[in-house]
Amino acid sequence: MFKDKVLLITGGTGSFGNAVLNKFLKSDLKEIRIFSRDEKKQEELRINYKNDRLNFIIGDIRDFDTINRAMIGVDYVFHAAALKQVPSCEFYPLEAVKTNILGAENVLEAAAANNVKKVVVLSTDKAVYPINTMGMSKALMEKLAISKSRDSRVKGNGGIICATRYGNVMCSRGSIIPLFIKQIKEGKPLTITNPQMTRFMMSLEDSVDLVLFAFKNANPGDIFVQKSPAATIEVLAKALKELFESENEIKIIGARHGEKMYETLCAKEEMSKADDMGDFYRVPADLRDLNYTKYRTTDGPKLKDVEYNSDNTERLNVKEMKELLLTLDYVKNELKDI
Repeated sequence: MFKDKVLLITGGTGSFGNAVLNKFLKSDLKEIRIFSRDEKKQEELRINYKNDRLNFIIGDIRDFDTINRAMIGVDYVFHAAALKQVPSCEFYPLEAVKTNILGAENVLEAAAANNVKKVVVLSTDKAVYPINTMGMSKALMEKLAISKSRDSRVKGNGGIICATRYGNVMCSRGSIIPLFIKQIKEGKPLTITNPQMTRFMMSLEDSVDLVLFAFKNANPGDIFVQKSPAATIEVLAKALKELFESENEIKIIGARHGEKMYETLCAKEEMSKADDMGDFYRVPADLRDLNYTKYRTTDGPKLKDVEYNSDNTERLNVKEMKELLLTLDYVKNELKDI
């Protein structure tokens, strides 16, 4: 399905973009366009890969003309560009709006205008029952994607726009595991917000697999989540201490701005209509128009009483967390340096 096609990745110099490149440079794609505003990381990727199929484009999704030009001749889009740090978005909410909402609309509009066949937008568990700016902006991004999937240009072209939701992507830029390892190596206390906070645990490879699954199985407006284990922050810290044979103390610093005790990948309202696809859930979009009276609903599945969240999914203990950590290249490389 990728033979002689052109893929564009927004935010392609980030952790997800790097993981995609490692996988997709082995495919028969004709061209992979990396769209981002980070010229330093683009140069590093260019030097690292030295691959003629890579096309690096400096630009900002906030600028429609730039992303629209970059979209010419593109078949598929993975939209990963975003402001992702919860505290930063809390202090600068308008910046999150500009990137995560208005920027996403620019990407989706450019895709519709250029007859892109498939678009997968990357969302987050924080978009479900959101309490912080990052989650709220991503929730609206999902709504934009569903709305654009109704667009006559997209439907008329047989195009598909869908979304994926992630939990915590382990060892991604700005995540907690690199911070804990840094603190361990520097002999500093491991700073834990709340020991009983739970988070989904996904690898970068999982994030690529989720996008690929969505790419292959999506109907217009679908949202996909991957079933993932979770762990408390305390279990994660203890597992890393044992792996690195560290005696660092654990220091409780309290929750940061906009943090939840646990995250949710599927709301209970979504679970009532979700399709169980083995390792994944698919939440279909409601693509009816505003004339609801034209439709007659039949009895469907009853509303499930529980959402799918990091508090009620499979919970890892310290031993299991260590086993999972040892599958990550980042952790294995850091262990070699001690």
